[in-house]
Amino acid sequence: MNILIATGIYPPEIGGPAQYAMNLCDIWQKQGHNVTTKVFSNWNYLPTGIRHFAYFCSILLPTAKADFVLILDTYSCALPATLACKLFGKKNILRTGGDFLWESYVERTGDLVLFREFYVKKIPEFSNKEKLIFKFTKAILKNVDAIIWSTEWQKNIFMDPYELQNQKHFVVENYYGPRIPSSEPKHKNFIAFTRKLKWKHMEALLKVFNRKDVIDSEGVLDAGAVPHSEFLDTIKNSYAVIIASLGDISPNTILDAISFGKPFILTRETGLYERIKDIALWVDPKNERDVAEKVIWLCDNSNYLEQKRKIEEFTFVHTWEEIAKEYLDIYNTIK
Repeated sequence: MNILIATGIYPPEIGGPAQYAMNLCDIWQKQGHNVTTKVFSNWNYLPTGIRHFAYFCSILLPTAKADFVLILDTYSCALPATLACKLFGKKNILRTGGDFLWESYVERTGDLVLFREFYVKKIPEFSNKEKLIFKFTKAILKNVDAIIWSTEWQKNIFMDPYELQNQKHFVVENYYGPRIPSSEPKHKNFIAFTRKLKWKHMEALLKVFNRKDVIDSEGVLDAGAVPHSEFLDTIKNSYAVIIASLGDISPNTILDAISFGKPFILTRETGLYERIKDIALWVDPKNERDVAEKVIWLCDNSNYLEQKRKIEEFTFVHTWEEIAKEYLDIYNTIK
């Protein structure tokens, strides 16, 4: 079978779509499929609009040859990819990732609106550019042959504003790897390596770790951004992981922490709640005291060992091979 993967990013770039593109391509090729990957970020040196047209031209021939097209975002590569699929009458599946519109709105305005409240409260406040992105994204989502979500949570948030009641929906969870041996931490460092974006809520975390009660607990924030290979080594040697963002659909950082058996503190604003509700420490990202109390609690040695035990007993695994099979099964339902 001929498969085209349209993705916004690809390794060494860091992000969920990059990992999906690389791993699915590798597995499907090993299974004998002919897989072509086209990366939108290769055209980022061009102005917006022109880069979309350039990408569209680059995928015309692979789309014409493909049995189906897998699209790994909702806007950048999705717009030209869905147009190419329409042109050649090709089946396509779109996997959602984050929400570019919400992220860019928070970055532009500084309005720290929760992801789950964004479409309920903020549509009237969209800029002209955001209205255009919203319109195009709605058209894309309504015109693909199927949508794959990593969580029911995001699907439910998108359903009404994007008018997706008549669309075909599937939920395929993210990769949960096997357990990996880790090292004993040398100090109580909480990993929060992430991009410097307002919705990540890093300023609030910095305030938490500057509190006297948190300092007295010996908790230290380890923030920044490093390549994925170094990031995994950092988690391996860490004390814990913390994410207190305004919305994280299915953060891979937490799944990496689980693989290494590291305790973690996670925002309640996530789609992972049902899967990992019994092994996480949950926080309200807008409640500084709540976050501080969870950090202090986890810095207690007996509490820390209890959380490690819970994570060690968490046995769920979801391999790339299983994910690749689920995607092909979905294609077989729409072809």
